[in-house]
Amino acid sequence: MRSLRPGLSVAALLGLFTAACGLAEEQFPKPDWTDRLSPLASPHAVPGGAITLSGIQPKSFNGYLDNFSSSQQVFGMMYEPLLGTDPLTTELVPGLASRWTVSDDKLTFTFHLDPAARWSDGKPVTAADVRWTFDAIMNPANDTGPNKVSLGVFAPPEVVDVRTVRFTAREAHWRNLLAAGGFAILPRHAFEGRDFNTINFEFPVVSGPYRFAAMRENSDLRLERRADWWARSRPSNAGVFNFQTIIYRFFSDQDNAFEAMKKGDIDAYAVYTARIWANETRGPRFDNNWIVRRRVRNHNPVGFQGFGMNLRRPPFDDLRVRQALAALLDRETMNSTLMFKAYFLHRSYFEDLYDAQTPCTNTLVAYDPVRASALLKEAGWAANPKTGVLEKDGRPLVIRFLTRDGAGDRFLAIYAEALKKAGINLVIERKDFASWMRDMDAFNFDMTWCSYGGGLFRDPEHMWLSREADRPAGNNVAGFKDPRVDAWIESQKTEFDPARRNTILRQIDGVLAASVPFVLLWNIDATRLLYWDKFGMPDTVLSKYGTEGDVVAYWWFDPDSAADLKAAMTAGKPLPARPFEVNFDTVFKATPPVRKGSDPGPDKK
Repeated sequence: MRSLRPGLSVAALLGLFTAACGLAEEQFPKPDWTDRLSPLASPHAVPGGAITLSGIQPKSFNGYLDNFSSSQQVFGMMYEPLLGTDPLTTELVPGLASRWTVSDDKLTFTFHLDPAARWSDGKPVTAADVRWTFDAIMNPANDTGPNKVSLGVFAPPEVVDVRTVRFTAREAHWRNLLAAGGFAILPRHAFEGRDFNTINFEFPVVSGPYRFAAMRENSDLRLERRADWWARSRPSNAGVFNFQTIIYRFFSDQDNAFEAMKKGDIDAYAVYTARIWANETRGPRFDNNWIVRRRVRNHNPVGFQGFGMNLRRPPFDDLRVRQALAALLDRETMNSTLMFKAYFLHRSYFEDLYDAQTPCTNTLVAYDPVRASALLKEAGWAANPKTGVLEKDGRPLVIRFLTRDGAGDRFLAIYAEALKKAGINLVIERKDFASWMRDMDAFNFDMTWCSYGGGLFRDPEHMWLSREADRPAGNNVAGFKDPRVDAWIESQKTEFDPARRNTILRQIDGVLAASVPFVLLWNIDATRLLYWDKFGMPDTVLSKYGTEGDVVAYWWFDPDSAADLKAAMTAGKPLPARPFEVNFDTVFKATPPVRKGSDPGPDKK
């Protein structure tokens, strides 16, 4: 589920606004919730130009069939939900729906579509489109995976009239308003009658600010800005979605994408490899500030990453084996020698639920081969005296690690050596991205590297509920099941106070950390960006809660900067340096937003 409001998805905010559902039936938006200028977009932004970014070709750009971040971003620029969110205040704001009501029993949500909402072929967006999209998502034959979870609480929505649709939930849940209002609506007349699972790369009719222009398989994708976007004239959309053309070039390996960036074939690049950031951003392009280095700190929630283990199959169904595998990963040494101590080591699946007042009490798993050997022995694994490989019931302990690129090879080599010393063979199975995704959807793996984004308000149901462990293409990748966690997930459904929900999540987190469904890795609390200095952007660079995806929402092509860059490169001269460290709070306080009806001041006119 994506919000069309740039910088903040509805899915990332689940739970933030549902306290309003506990009030008597009310009309939304409130009279004072005017459609104001975006609080984060620059008044200097101008439309036009192009930007080229790197990406991985997914199995589909249908966001209901592919949960990968790049697919979700592209899908979210083509299709809109009923509700959006203000990227600064996180208030719910109109999307395709101009107003909505919530019943006093927290079960009924009625949305009134904006009469101006139009598809790209000129047809109006209707309540029938909403119903058709809901039915497509919930159809058991469609591979819509985790999307079925949050919508599964609703009966099929009622089409009240052509522009009014009503959702009725079978049970109260804090996320219900955002679940009903936060899924992207598709055009019934364009896709009805088609096999939904084949809607991957053809999107002839859209509602959002960009259209799917062209794609070359394993090469690139081009999106074109729509001059006829129905919501273009809204004040809140001034200064956003500025690029006329957005190009995604596909790379299977991040090192290749970085090399393309240095050559100028990629315009902006988020660095997720400490080696690249520390050692390879040198030379004339960087020293002369033709390529800008920025480290942006904002309020983007921290997710987690780790080696996901398939608990559905042995030996990963044994907690002692999982504990041993975690104790055989020397994260501290890897962080010091390979990653320049740029990261913190995970001890939690919900890192930013903790602070000085509420510290995390989970044990930080340390490298301990002695403990690992003891755990494996306790689990019944003994070394074959001829081969040295651990065996149990005549079967050797062999782990097949499913991977999709070479970015993690250095880490896996160190890990494989530690496992070998303990009597475990690690076999690398390298597949292309599409094949990797197919295996992940079918849970056909032993172990794999997984990374998950965070959210301001977490909904644990999709990833940690027992019944989700058996849903194909679902988010419970590890196949985790625990009745205690199931009970806590059930109890938090009707808890409308986010602080109390966070208390429940910390209880869940304690069980997860002890159960070791993932060998937890490391993370960073900043976004590291490289870009050729030919773009304009807000002073904050990214939004309050945003990631590098904000580039397409808030940046713009600046012809003057592009001309300066070209002249500097021709003459071999440096450009003025940009601030390296950008702290959202510091910069935003120094440059408050220009609101509708306010005087922007002499430097903003």
